[in-house]
Amino acid sequence: MTTVPKRRLTPEEYLAQERKAEYKSEYYDGETFAMSGASRAHNLIAGNVIREAGNQLRDRDCEVYSSDMRVKVSRTGLYTYPDVVMVCGEPRFEDAEVDTLLNPTVLFEVLSESTEGHDRGKKAEHYRRIPSLREYILIAQDECHVERFSRQPDHGWLLWETEDIEAVLDLPSISCQIKLSDIYAKVQLAKRAP
Repeated sequence: MTTVPKRRLTPEEYLAQERKAEYKSEYYDGETFAMSGASRAHNLIAGNVIREAGNQLRDRDCEVYSSDMRVKVSRTGLYTYPDVVMVCGEPRFEDAEVDTLLNPTVLFEVLSESTEGHDRGKKAEHYRRIPSLREYILIAQDECHVERFSRQPDHGWLLWETEDIEAVLDLPSISCQIKLSDIYAKVQLAKRAP
């Protein structure tokens, strides 16, 4: 029995298909990858970040987008949907549809069991190739744990992390600070063993 090879899509075919699709899919190297729905905790965290950052950035030259804003990593060809996207300065888009951002400043991913390995691994490798990206934030949804990777001039990426609900996530690239207690507002976190 022979198998028929799966037809690879061009980026243009992907975008045409994606713009009509009922559900979102990421794209890389000719293949699409369906995205699954998010949990209550995931949605609360993303919404909290959007609200807190959006309020601080409202009167500045910055925009905050939800997971419906597609981001393209131009250097690798990945099209993806980060959980929260922030851009300061003039946003640049791939085409006149204005639905694929090319120059994010800060990206957030809310981790789940099914996505954590990818968000920390291959997706992070892609994100680090975005010249405009200054900070990449990973937020656990089942426990208080936030990691911020910040681009250092000529020195790669620096990690800051905390599990302290009283801590403040500082985003120097956009002059924004968010309390972890605000990030996790209304989220039921697992109790940590002493």
